[in-house]
Amino acid sequence: MKEITVKELRRLQANGERVLVIDVREPYETELSSIGGKHIPMGDLIDRMSEIPRDVPVVVHCNSGNRSCAVVDALSTRYGFTNLVHLRGGIQAWLAEEDV
Repeated sequence: MKEITVKELRRLQANGERVLVIDVREPYETELSSIGGKHIPMGDLIDRMSEIPRDVPVVVHCNSGNRSCAVVDALSTRYGFTNLVHLRGGIQAWLAEEDV
């Protein structure tokens, strides 16, 4: 399973690297906090797969990392995506980094 840490993602973004962030949480969760990127709830992913590019790195995140890990695994093994990574610790890790 490919994964990225919050520090690694922040570094990529700071360096202007082309990377797409996808939030697979539910709408009510995104109202509480967001790190930007595209919002595609986990339940809508199959219907909205065409919105996920295959030619740039895509970082998938959720609240703690469990759903994003499952999404990356499913899309990689069942649909042939090779450019997906999940954000270790999800938005909880992102918010914890802000407090440091």
